[in-house]
Amino acid sequence: MTRSLVREHLFRLLFRIEFNPIEDMPEQVRLYFDDGFAEDDLKSTGSDVSEQDRAYITDKYDKIISHLQEIDEKIDKAAKGWSISRLGKVELSILRLAVYEMLYDDDIPVGVAIDEAVELSKRFGGDSSGPFVNGILASLAK
Repeated sequence: MTRSLVREHLFRLLFRIEFNPIEDMPEQVRLYFDDGFAEDDLKSTGSDVSEQDRAYITDKYDKIISHLQEIDEKIDKAAKGWSISRLGKVELSILRLAVYEMLYDDDIPVGVAIDEAVELSKRFGGDSSGPFVNGILASLAK
């Protein structure tokens, strides 16, 4: 599985946080994989993800969640004039993933984390999502 596809799965799981209590998220992760997520733009179902990929995605998701408070604080500081509560759910989920990669994942270069986040925001966000996400992440990268 490509890293881009792993990021998309992580984005989709992080997006669910906005609609479910955090204590329900382990069940949401299970449902995400067990019930499938067949969509034209993902071209995959839960059964298409190998056990190894599922374990990797789940492990990385858990690591992101363990740093969520610090990640949100970084985003809040970098998003001048925007509080976390005012950010769009898509943009917030993408930012959380990218900030985790930038700060806590040594295997991912900062530039790659930013580029991938911008691509996700172009795909799933509104017209101004790409530049918005890029601006916040560029601010954090300095």
